[in-house]
Amino acid sequence: MFYSFLSSLAENYSFLNVFKYITFRTGLSVVTSFVIVFLIGEPLIRIFKKNQISGPIRQDGPIDHIIKKSGTPTMGGLIIILGIFLGTFLWGDLNNIYVLTVVFISIGYGLLGFIDDLLKIKQKNSRGLSSISKLAGQIIIGLIAIYILIEYSEHQFLNNLYFPFFKNLILPMGVFFIPFALFVIVGASNAVNLTDGLDGLATVPVMLVALSYTLISYVVGNTIFAEYLKIPYIQSAGELSIFCGAIFGSCLGFLWYNAPPAKIFMGDTGSLSLGGSLAAVAIIVKHEIVLAIIGGLFVLETVSVIIQVLSFKITGKRVFMMAPIHHHFEKKGWPESTVVIRFWIIAIILALIGLATLKLR
Repeated sequence: MFYSFLSSLAENYSFLNVFKYITFRTGLSVVTSFVIVFLIGEPLIRIFKKNQISGPIRQDGPIDHIIKKSGTPTMGGLIIILGIFLGTFLWGDLNNIYVLTVVFISIGYGLLGFIDDLLKIKQKNSRGLSSISKLAGQIIIGLIAIYILIEYSEHQFLNNLYFPFFKNLILPMGVFFIPFALFVIVGASNAVNLTDGLDGLATVPVMLVALSYTLISYVVGNTIFAEYLKIPYIQSAGELSIFCGAIFGSCLGFLWYNAPPAKIFMGDTGSLSLGGSLAAVAIIVKHEIVLAIIGGLFVLETVSVIIQVLSFKITGKRVFMMAPIHHHFEKKGWPESTVVIRFWIIAIILALIGLATLKLR
């Protein structure tokens, strides 16, 4: 909104040309979303506590979770999404099809998560939406977003899959792009959801992924940097930096309240939205495989659940004391803060490796 308004005045007031720079508007997006989430966080927590908007705690989890976390408000993802929306709405180009697509995913998956959280609160159990209903909702929203990209964007590389560390290794997927993109969006959404089990555990890795894709989106949308790094140049994709910056700023503000001991949880409202929208960004900028590296912690958490389920069904035995894997280490005696910080360290290392793929080709 502000971008369009201020850009229209730039012809008469040359100093307003600064708002045409993506880097400047990305910085404003980070600050705006952070301030919004930080300011409304405390009042929202008080309202949620007063109205007992708190989710159930897993009864099969660590005992101290039941004692310490009971009554902690959930659905904090609402303020994250609000921060993302306002940061993007104020400083992004609202005529950009890529921005509109990722905002659609963010709000759509956020609404799906909100319904899931609401059912958990009302039913006072951890079931919420059935697995089939949740998956169906994710697929429908994902397919709509993919359709929008195919039909309304001028993305000439959309169906291609680019491999990191290789300059010319490109796989044209053709019609297989649709199931692949859907798998990335739904998979990333659920992976972040599985990781969001300890105070601040998912928030910082999401920030790292968002910060990484802020940079990736910018260089992909810049002809000079794209040519220098030997990556595909995607016109107008640089605007996604503003969206990713809004995610980073919103999560940074949310971390103030979500850091151990958490005053509020993001819930499915936040985790489904964040995972799905970042996956959509990765698809647009053609760095889907890099997402699996930078977001490797989410992959690890998801794989641990898959291994646990398959092992129990096939052999009747469990590989881990509890899945996802962060609970396994808690069961082994690691304090929650130790698990969280060590997983943050892993996420930082993976983010650096992922960013290194931009140059190592």
